[in-house]
Amino acid sequence: MPRLFAYIVRHDIGFAPNPFYGVCTLATCKPGIRGSAGIGDWVAGVGSKQQGQQGRLVFAMRVEEVLSYDEYWSDPRFQNKKPNRVGSLKQRYGDNIYHRSPSGESWIQEDGRHSLEDGSPNMRHVQRDTSAPRVLVSETFVYYGNRAVEVPDVFRDWQGLDVCSPGRSYRCNFPEELRDSFITWLDGQVHLGIAGGPLDWR
Repeated sequence: MPRLFAYIVRHDIGFAPNPFYGVCTLATCKPGIRGSAGIGDWVAGVGSKQQGQQGRLVFAMRVEEVLSYDEYWSDPRFQNKKPNRVGSLKQRYGDNIYHRSPSGESWIQEDGRHSLEDGSPNMRHVQRDTSAPRVLVSETFVYYGNRAVEVPDVFRDWQGLDVCSPGRSYRCNFPEELRDSFITWLDGQVHLGIAGGPLDWR
């Protein structure tokens, strides 16, 4: 059975997740989810209280492919997701930023959202992101962003459980009936693709 991974999207800038160019990717942050989720699983990002989006669905994706960082970096399909600091907003926040050095002994972090201001590697992000060097890929997704929708009340209090309060990291150990019902609801949303822009672009 597919698993459901839910977490709070604290920074909605089109980077993690990156919903652009027809494919939703989760390539940075949330190493616990990226290290565990497999094909067929679902990832749902819900809004934060600090952003005024508590109880809302920011995005959802059904994992259809899992790539290594080197595979993601070299794949012709994802060249548009490499960051360009002087490009458009969605180009600036490209998430295709990691690949191995020629020797294979270290990671290269390209100049992007997780780099330092001068473009040099931010080793804190390098260590955290590469602790799970896997990229989750989906063409079956919805990204609401600044138009995040209310999660139905039934999922906010399912025998005391609230899908929109998954804790500081993430949650995936939902009761089977709750998981299946929530996935069914998500399945009715994902045909929309991009339905809004990143909240933090306002």
